[in-house]
Amino acid sequence: MDINQNEQQSIIDLVDQHKDLPGALLPLLHAIQGEVGYVPDSAVAIIAGGLNLSRAEVHGVISFYHDFKTQPVGRNTVQICRAEACQSMGSRLLEAHAKETLGIDYHQTTADGNITLEPVYCLGNCACSPSVRVNDDIVARVDQDRFDELVANLGGSQ
Repeated sequence: MDINQNEQQSIIDLVDQHKDLPGALLPLLHAIQGEVGYVPDSAVAIIAGGLNLSRAEVHGVISFYHDFKTQPVGRNTVQICRAEACQSMGSRLLEAHAKETLGIDYHQTTADGNITLEPVYCLGNCACSPSVRVNDDIVARVDQDRFDELVANLGGSQ
């Protein structure tokens, strides 16, 4: 996906702001994702040139850290815990229900752009499994009905 001129200029400006910082790459990637919503593939060359790194080095960091997105994401992110405690309490059934209800798989976004579904490997809420994170909020003991309620509260169409 290509970026528009405003997004490209924002990336160039952010590179200029960060290029003299020690260890600038990670803060820069976070800043770009915060500004644009993801780190576009077309930004890799701009970042590499601005920080005097190879494109492979930049791409390696982006692909290593799961928090960096390389495609636009939904207005809301729903993460379902896949760790053992949550699995033992029904997260696999919950994840199947979520995929069917939303009509998407992990790492995909609903057609209306409202929800991106992501797996997560432990939310640190094991005693209250299964757990789901909706944007920045962790929700405990989520069953199919509770999931439907959470998604309905996010608006958009499913």
